[in-house]
Amino acid sequence: MSNSDVTMLVTMGLYLVFMLLVGFWFSKKNETTSDFYLGGRHLGPLVTAMSAEASDMSSYLLMGLPGLAYLSGAADVGWTAIGLAVGTYLNWLFVAKRLRRYSADIGAITIPSFFRKRYKDERGILMLIAALEIVIFFTPYTASGFAACGKLFGTLFGIDYHLAMIVSALVIISYTMTGGFLAASTTDFVQSIIMTIALVIMVFFGLEKAGGVSAVIDNARSLPGYFSLSQTYDAASGTALPYGFITIVSTLAWGLGYFGMPHILLRFMAIEDEDKLKISRRVASVWVVISMGIAVFIGIIGLGMSNAGVLPALEDSETIIIQISTLLSTNGLIFAVIAGIVLSGILASTMSTSDSQLLAASSAVSEDILRGFFHVKISERAGMLLARITLVVIAILGVILAWDSNSSVFVIVSFAWAGFGASFGPVMLLALFWRRSTRQGAIAGMAAGGIMVFIWKFMIRPMGGAWNIYELLPAFLVAIIINVIVSLLTPQPAHSVLAAFDRQKSKK
Repeated sequence: MSNSDVTMLVTMGLYLVFMLLVGFWFSKKNETTSDFYLGGRHLGPLVTAMSAEASDMSSYLLMGLPGLAYLSGAADVGWTAIGLAVGTYLNWLFVAKRLRRYSADIGAITIPSFFRKRYKDERGILMLIAALEIVIFFTPYTASGFAACGKLFGTLFGIDYHLAMIVSALVIISYTMTGGFLAASTTDFVQSIIMTIALVIMVFFGLEKAGGVSAVIDNARSLPGYFSLSQTYDAASGTALPYGFITIVSTLAWGLGYFGMPHILLRFMAIEDEDKLKISRRVASVWVVISMGIAVFIGIIGLGMSNAGVLPALEDSETIIIQISTLLSTNGLIFAVIAGIVLSGILASTMSTSDSQLLAASSAVSEDILRGFFHVKISERAGMLLARITLVVIAILGVILAWDSNSSVFVIVSFAWAGFGASFGPVMLLALFWRRSTRQGAIAGMAAGGIMVFIWKFMIRPMGGAWNIYELLPAFLVAIIINVIVSLLTPQPAHSVLAAFDRQKSKK
C-alpha cells in the first residue's frame, strides 16, 4: 500500500470511528421502543430534511448518476434525475405533513402500524402483510449496501471483499443498534454534508485536470446524442440511439417510488413540529436538485478527463469518483486526506441508507409482527432488547445475501424500490387522501402491487418492445386501481375510522 493509500484509509477509518461515537452517544437517549424507532418525534427540520435525502440517495448519487452520465450522456440520467426530483418534492408537499399529523393522532410509530390503526385492522392482517413486505424487500436492499462498502474498500486498497464487507456491516450495525433512530438520523445528516463536500471537491479538481469547463463541454458536444434528451449516446458504436417516449415514461416512474419508501416516510413521522415541514421540504428539494445536478456534471467531467488522457477509459463507469479521488491523492498528504474525505462520502451515501433500512426491517419484525400481530407482551426494557436482537439478525441475513462479490447492486436496488413503491405507495396515498378507502381495498391493493412487481419483472418485461417498462409503473397503477375497486365493492369504513380521517382533513 502506498503512503497516499494509507492516508486515505486512515481518514476513512476515523470517519467510521466518529459514526460509532455518535451511536454510543444517542444510546443514552433511548428509553422506549418509540425512542428507538422514531426518536420520540423530536427531529429538527434540518435533520429531518437531510437525513431523509441522505437515506434516500444511497451510493446511487455518488456512483450511479455520475457513471450513467459518463457512459451514455444526458437522456437516461437526465430523465431519471427529473423523476426523482419531482417525486421528492411531491412527497414532501402532499404526504409529509398529513402523515406526521395522522400518525401522531392515532399513535403509530411504524408504517405497518399506521396502516393497521388507520383502517382499524383489529386482526392485523394488513400490518402483517406490510411488515412481511418490508422484510422481503429491505433485507436484500440492506445487503446491497454492505456489498457496496465491501467493493469500495476492495477496489481501492486491495482488501479482501468479505473482510471489508463484514467490517463495514459491523460499524453500521453497532451505531444503529446502540443509538437507534436518533443515531441513524444524526449520522445521516452528517453524511449528507460529507456527500456534498465530496461532490464539490470532485467538480473543481476534475475541471482543473480536464482543461476547464469549455474543454469538458466541447468534448461532450462532439459525441452524437450526448446532450440530447431524446437520444442517448452509445459508446460501443460511437453513435446516437433513439430514446423513445415509452422509455422516458418508464424512467420518470422512478419518482413514484417515494410515496412508498418506509425509511423516508418515517422521517416525516418523526419531526418535532409539523409546521416546520415547510422548511424541511425546501431544504430537501433544493439539496436533491443541486446534488443530482453536480453528480451528473461529474460524470461529464470524468469523460472529459478520459478524453484529455488524465484518466483511462473506464470499463466500470460507476467508479469514476473513486478514480478521480485516487488521482487526487497522488498530489501530497493534504490531498490524500481530502481524497479520503471524498471516499468517505461514498461510504456515507451507502451507510446512510443501510442504517435506515435496518431500523425499518427490525421494527417490522419486533414491533409489528411479534408485538403487533402475535401480541407478545413484554416490558419496554425487553422490547428494546428485542429490537436490537432483531436488527442484528436481519443484518446477519444481509451479510449472507451479500456474500457473492459479483452480485449486482443496481439490480437489487431498482427491484426493491419498485416493490416498496408499488406495494406501499398507492395504499399510503389513498389512506391519507381518500375517505372511502377500506381495509379490504388496502389489503388487496398492497398484495396486488407486490405481486405485479414480480410478474412484470420476470414474465412481461422480458418480452421487450412496448412491454419493456420499469415494473414500478404498471404495478403502481394496478395496485391503485385494485384498491379503489375493492374499496367501492365493500362496505364503507366504520364511523370511528371516518371520524379520525375527518379530524386530519379539518386541520390546516
